[in-house]
Amino acid sequence: MTHTTMRAMVIERTGGPEQLVAAEVPVPTRVGSEVLVRVLAAGVNRVDAEARAGLGDSAGVPVFPAVLGHDFSGVVVEVPYAAHALHVGDAVYGMAPFPRAGGSYAEYVSVPSSSVARKPAALSHVEAAGVPLAALTAWGMVVDVAKAHEGQRILVHAGAGGVGHFAVQIAAYFGAHVVATGSQRNAGWLRELGAAEVVDYDAVDLERTVRDVDVVVTLVDDVAVAEASLRVLRPGGVVVHAPTASYAGASVAAEAAGVRTTGFAVSPDAATLSVIARLLDSGDLRVWVDDVYDLDEAADAHTRLERCHTRGKLVLRVADE
Repeated sequence: MTHTTMRAMVIERTGGPEQLVAAEVPVPTRVGSEVLVRVLAAGVNRVDAEARAGLGDSAGVPVFPAVLGHDFSGVVVEVPYAAHALHVGDAVYGMAPFPRAGGSYAEYVSVPSSSVARKPAALSHVEAAGVPLAALTAWGMVVDVAKAHEGQRILVHAGAGGVGHFAVQIAAYFGAHVVATGSQRNAGWLRELGAAEVVDYDAVDLERTVRDVDVVVTLVDDVAVAEASLRVLRPGGVVVHAPTASYAGASVAAEAAGVRTTGFAVSPDAATLSVIARLLDSGDLRVWVDDVYDLDEAADAHTRLERCHTRGKLVLRVADE
């Protein structure tokens, strides 16, 4: 490494998207088992926007200015030791340890080797950057918690979103009968992804349309949706919530209804990322990138994410491939 500084998008304080500004910051120092990666693309996630706004993980930011971002795809430039499984020049993708360390909205990121895997060969770096956090979240909710299997009925709320479009595909891959909520414009696309049924959340009363599901994967911050989810479950069914503050009484209400509920928080995991990469390379899993912004347009990407229902993911292009 000859560079000592790098281009990054940082926040000096929490607030609106305008808080994201370009800056020259030190290149992170690789230590211990970490791998230093030159970032070519960075995924944009709702948790990034929440941290920028002073919510979610923002309490864990140790110092400002802070570099946001979890997802990245890029090229290895430093490894812990010569015989390491990853080599200089390898194309990789993974999750940065934000907020404990600098995030992926930058030209370089240093990450634990347990958080990075070889990039799916069939994907560009822009496409791969849209995968890690969303796909790992979907995998954890659908496979690790729900134990998706043939004959199971799984309802996925917000099926066209970043996590949702992976959850629909993964549940269908494992043989579940998938019911997805989404807008009318996404109905055909959700069926292409594997949804057996699509419920238009703008036009249909969920409880009159959906019955006897085994699992609800909810990715929306809405008390009414959370309460309705309990009522469409079979006895003994489970609602799996992504982290949300909107339904603090979920466990009490679930017990009263004779069903279960649990939260979920994603963990970076190279082994699962490798499995996901194989599914992406085989075509059994797809990522949809709705739009691509240059790194210095990160504020525009955050504005778009917060104002619109995006299909799939938004990605920042950090450098040319």
